[in-house]
Amino acid sequence: MVELNEVRREIDQIDEELVQLFLKRLAASRQVAIAKREHGGAVTDPAREREILTRVSEAAGPENENAARLFFSTLFAISKALQRNLIRGESPLVDKIRKAVADHVNGFPSRGFVACCGTEGSYAQQAATRLVKVPTIVYFNEFEKVFEAVEKDLCPYGVLPIENSAAGSVAAVYDLMQSHHFHIVRSLRLKVDHALLARPGTKFEDIREVASHPHALAQCSAFFKKHPGMKPVPDANTAIAAKDLAASDRMDKAVIASRVCADLYGLEVLDESIQDARYNYTRFICIAKNLEIYPEANKISIMLSLPHRPGALQSIISKFSAIDVNLTKLESRPIPGMDFEFRFIFDFEASPNDLAVRSLLSELSMDPDIEHFEFLGAYAEK
Repeated sequence: MVELNEVRREIDQIDEELVQLFLKRLAASRQVAIAKREHGGAVTDPAREREILTRVSEAAGPENENAARLFFSTLFAISKALQRNLIRGESPLVDKIRKAVADHVNGFPSRGFVACCGTEGSYAQQAATRLVKVPTIVYFNEFEKVFEAVEKDLCPYGVLPIENSAAGSVAAVYDLMQSHHFHIVRSLRLKVDHALLARPGTKFEDIREVASHPHALAQCSAFFKKHPGMKPVPDANTAIAAKDLAASDRMDKAVIASRVCADLYGLEVLDESIQDARYNYTRFICIAKNLEIYPEANKISIMLSLPHRPGALQSIISKFSAIDVNLTKLESRPIPGMDFEFRFIFDFEASPNDLAVRSLLSELSMDPDIEHFEFLGAYAEK
């Protein structure tokens, strides 16, 4: 009969020996880094890694081969990160983060021009007025125009929706992130209550079309199942749909928008809270052209692409776990023009002042195995 406590004592002893061997290996890796720094040489040596993995796989035997490969692959990653830090020092990214923190100690501006989609009464407008206390809002009909307004210095800030608790990610915005230069400086979770609005005098039973933004329509799928005679019609924006309906003579059409739009455009509320989920939230980000990091920043976003090989994503995720950082979002989007290649966007809870987090960001930004890396921002979420 196996005695559990006895086995655990044996494991504790083995762990102590492993720690000592681990420290000994790190010391050897430091010596390797010093030699490479003095005489030149790449941090990564794929041929040697393959040679070691072959050797340990044979030594471990068929039953433990995969576990041995995982163990030593993790050792390689730790060793290479150590060598890169010793050879290259801190990455330029860490210097930029440090400077952005120092330059913005006075807090987020209370005034500014803000680009967003739609028109007065849109959810983006409501988000903008919560993200910037006194915004001067410039409206556009497309998400890309918001990115361009910030990128071309037409507006210092832009507000964009990126995900909804019921309908999921706003794929169009995530796709545009890959082709524009920007940084996230704030974010907000906005409670969204959809109302069915129509021109005064419109009868509920006469409605044949309901217009709104595709995401708003998707958030009200149960409503359309209950009323199959109403056809959902995609529109550019919830508030634009409301404004256009008010200017028309349609008595067989309604829109899905916020109740605010009823007061703004003289429409009647025929039904309220028609979204599928009672707790329906849309997450908005506020973007800027340059890196701005304010004192309350507690969230970080990065974007990267990885080689198309087994374990590439897992090796990155394990680095966050190792420093006890909570990943709150992992979004993958196809890279345009590349078959089955994806770019990943990570959101995680962390302070840009945390030394362990800065060390990880430094490592990721200099890792040659990461084909593309962008620091999207460190910010507070309201």
